[in-house]
Amino acid sequence: MQLPLLPPSLTTKKPPPQWDPFTPMVTGLSKSACIHPIHTIVIIALLASTTYISLLEDSLFERSGNNWFGGAKRGALLNGSVRVGLGEETQWKWKEIGNQDMEDKSATELALLTLSFPVGSKFRYCARQQLRITLPRISRLLLCHSSSELNTFVDSVAELPTVDGFDNQGRRRRWVQVGLDRTKRGWGERVHEFINTFIGLVKNAEPLDIAIMFLGYLSMHLTFLSLFMSMRRLGSNFWLATTVLFSSTFAFLFASIATHKMGVPINMILLSEGLPFLVVTIGFEKPIILTRAVLEASQKKARQAGSSNGAPIQAAVVAAVRDKGFEIVRDYIIEIIILSLGAASGVQGGLRQFCFLAAWILAFDCILLFTFYTAILVIKLEINKIKHQVTPRKALEEDGDSRRVAENVARSSEWPRINMSEGDANDGGDVTAKVGDAGVFGNRVRDSSVGKFKVLMVTGFVLVNIFNLCTLPFRDNSSSTVIATESQAANVDVWALAGASLDSMISDKVPMVITVLKPIEYELRHLSVEVSPSATGSRGYDSNDSFDGLDLFVEGMGGKVVESLLKSLEDPVLSKWIFVALAMSLVLNGYLFNAARWSVKETGHSQEYEASTIANGSTDNALAPVVVERIVPVNCTCGGGAGTRHSIENGLPIGQETTNEVGRTLTECEEMLKEKRARELNDAELVELSLRGKIPGYALEKTLADTGRAVRIRRSVISRTPATMDKTSLLERSLLPHEHYDYDRVLGACCENVIGYMPLPVGIAGPLNIDGEIFYLPMATTEGVLVASTSRGCKAINAGGGAVTVLTGDGMTRGPVVEFPSVRRAGAAKNWIDSEEGQRRLKKAFDSTSRFARLQTIKTALAGTYLFIRFRTTTGDAMGMNMISKGVECALHVMSTECGFDDMFIVSVSGNYCTDKKPAAINWIEGRGKSIVAEAIIPAAVVKSVLKSDVDALVELNISKNLIGSAMAGSVGGFNAHAANIVTAVFLATGQDPPQNVESSNCITVMKKTVEGALQISVSMPSIEVGTIGGGTILEPQGAMLDLLGVRGAHQTNPGDNARKLARIVAAAVLAGELSLCSALAAGHLVKSHMAHNRKV
Repeated sequence: MQLPLLPPSLTTKKPPPQWDPFTPMVTGLSKSACIHPIHTIVIIALLASTTYISLLEDSLFERSGNNWFGGAKRGALLNGSVRVGLGEETQWKWKEIGNQDMEDKSATELALLTLSFPVGSKFRYCARQQLRITLPRISRLLLCHSSSELNTFVDSVAELPTVDGFDNQGRRRRWVQVGLDRTKRGWGERVHEFINTFIGLVKNAEPLDIAIMFLGYLSMHLTFLSLFMSMRRLGSNFWLATTVLFSSTFAFLFASIATHKMGVPINMILLSEGLPFLVVTIGFEKPIILTRAVLEASQKKARQAGSSNGAPIQAAVVAAVRDKGFEIVRDYIIEIIILSLGAASGVQGGLRQFCFLAAWILAFDCILLFTFYTAILVIKLEINKIKHQVTPRKALEEDGDSRRVAENVARSSEWPRINMSEGDANDGGDVTAKVGDAGVFGNRVRDSSVGKFKVLMVTGFVLVNIFNLCTLPFRDNSSSTVIATESQAANVDVWALAGASLDSMISDKVPMVITVLKPIEYELRHLSVEVSPSATGSRGYDSNDSFDGLDLFVEGMGGKVVESLLKSLEDPVLSKWIFVALAMSLVLNGYLFNAARWSVKETGHSQEYEASTIANGSTDNALAPVVVERIVPVNCTCGGGAGTRHSIENGLPIGQETTNEVGRTLTECEEMLKEKRARELNDAELVELSLRGKIPGYALEKTLADTGRAVRIRRSVISRTPATMDKTSLLERSLLPHEHYDYDRVLGACCENVIGYMPLPVGIAGPLNIDGEIFYLPMATTEGVLVASTSRGCKAINAGGGAVTVLTGDGMTRGPVVEFPSVRRAGAAKNWIDSEEGQRRLKKAFDSTSRFARLQTIKTALAGTYLFIRFRTTTGDAMGMNMISKGVECALHVMSTECGFDDMFIVSVSGNYCTDKKPAAINWIEGRGKSIVAEAIIPAAVVKSVLKSDVDALVELNISKNLIGSAMAGSVGGFNAHAANIVTAVFLATGQDPPQNVESSNCITVMKKTVEGALQISVSMPSIEVGTIGGGTILEPQGAMLDLLGVRGAHQTNPGDNARKLARIVAAAVLAGELSLCSALAAGHLVKSHMAHNRKV
């Protein structure tokens, strides 16, 4: 909202520091809502539901009865009435006097009432003798009588007979006041009545008013559509926009009840006319601004890995509120002030009441924005985090990793990521405490967590409302309806309604004051729809403002049971117990919410604490220069479990602990092992049991439930194995590191029988411009000059405008071999697989095994009775060997059991027709994995200044060395200088499968001179096999390098994009390496460069 006339302190987005009363307040509200988002949502929803039921309580069951469209109560009849006076002071002319009194106190007070029947109906009032009063003979349909007797008269005309009393089918019928006894009417009659009322309002409205209202409602719905589109651009297709509408609806409910409590009447017709323009004018810009700010803050927190302790999501929301809170609250206050001026004005016709209500709506909307909606945003971010976890977890499970490893890797994709080693080394605290809040859904997130949460929240809200609706009949409430449909009905047109009748009274020269009431509507009913006696009896209204009456619902039910239940609820003791039960229910729900959030942390607490304590111990035992020979006694008198920590803290080797505890015998240790209490044994006891074969070496992790301790015990066992002690005795004290490493990721995914980890130097080449995006290239290698040489190639490529890559293929392959009894059967199987029907059946079976794997083509080859089948499929962001193997097994099973090839024998799922980890012409020709072509154009000046070579020399070298030389050697896919060097270094740094360097290094380097004299170099690599999820990519160091490239994990919107980008990076790196090495060879610098780096050749 642009308000240029306001002072700059109000129009700036951020106020001066000394004048900001809003931000601390809304930040505190938002922080409280973020800490307990579910509690906030549930409490506000329950309050809104209670408010909504309060609004319905009087109108749904017609308890107070003041909403009857026919005006069966005096208070309702007076709405819209007009008082006219006649006397000397009005010069014997009718004049509207409003609420004023006539000076002539002798003026008679009368009420004029019209009985309105449907157009064209025949009516005859034949029961005058049944009336308790005498009617003046003015008009058959215009009845006038003393105001004090109005109630009696209204009761007497509740029902009127028709002309003959029967219809064409002989059923009795009567005229009955519209809405007289609505508690006995069906929904069809209610809808019919509503439609008639709406049609009546439309008929009495001006065409211009109808057009304006149509445009207003159209604009309101366009505003709703704009809200959904804006939220969709922010990443939410439905839920965020829906919750914004819920928040606004709750604000309207709270404002309605607040306005009612302040004694300001609310007109439903006025609301229906004004709310569309309020929605269009105010709009939903503030929730959109807050949502955008929260998402930007969360992304900023994601980039600041490890910089935030505590709860990162809550911190992101609070930061966004702190940034945008002043701007949002300022706009709210300005709008509320404008509406308050309208409420304080003297304009009649409902403007004051509507402005008063609208101001309260904005006030509550502001409060809910920073409480209810911020809690929704917290849950939205939690849901996004869950999706980021579930997607890689499912991909890892489909790729063959265990569920435990998949969960660990998925959890590591959360932000911020804490440096585990630093956290351990600094204070030794619990790592989970560092990460912060467990989140709304806990630490262990299941696939169905989001769906269950949405279903439970929506179902709970619906059930609460249904419960409140069902208990409405059993509540005792004598208050009037909050939103009165006719509380401020338009004044009747006196002269059009009763002009002739009033003119006939002037000749009598009698001073009088007549209140012209709105007509009573009648409808024709059959006798089967009767009016209850309570409806036609006297209601006993004592004043013009009386709105209270008997509880028609209870009378309509007519049951003693309901009446007794109502009376029992009035009992003070019972009502107090009900209140206490509701309070206890609320406290219990709050406790269960906390239990659901935090109990998941208790499962692995002990294990995490022990692991962190061990990891924080001294490492002197690994670095001690003296090797101490130790003989473990048979009786294992070496202390209990506490001795392990004691010895580590004091730097003593295993078996040299000093302890005063009574030692355990070998029998006791074995008994504890059988009782699954191996964790209580100390390290020396565990080593002894392992050496005696009681604990298999491969089962240490499972037995101890502590991967770090298992690695340490295994090192000791290997060092002390008698058969190999002459060679392995130094392992326990070797410099192979084993501490401060997350072995939970390794177990079941990367390696078995782990004794440590092997550090490799990692260098950075670049930067390199690849397809317009700048990358630094991580390379893990022990070969000097390699990183420097690649960096020189990157510099030359950047000087020429960068590298351009093209993806020509994407499909991993698996080639099983099957056998048949005869060549005829093998040939029939080959023909069936090559047919359209065979391709369709196998594809359907294959695709059913994974969300990511999609079969592309099937290629077959026959060798005698052996049939080789090469399946080619996409695998998302995983390298996909395990994923495709499962699909192959399923497809072959369907082929043998459902397609008539039950005599087929599966020799092997992999028949080397893939071909995997071996040089093969089929990979060079058909491609495997990602097929990439990378190109760069290097100006001649850059070749000379940066590469210290010449374009013609490079072209000649490439032809003679890479093309002719490789052909002379009979190479397959080896037409390059050293592509394998670059591929291996990048593979090791990013967690790829090292042996697949064999196929991935297939490359042909082409150089030629352009017309402009520049060097055009390209590399074509048809079988780059990479993935960004699964395998070694789940390890944190390798994952950090993938983060460096911006390709870690599965792509959230287009599976496979991250892996394809990594393949492009590999090809571009090979391009830089080829360019630099060939330049060095052409200039004769290769030997010099290696010698400069202390390398012997």
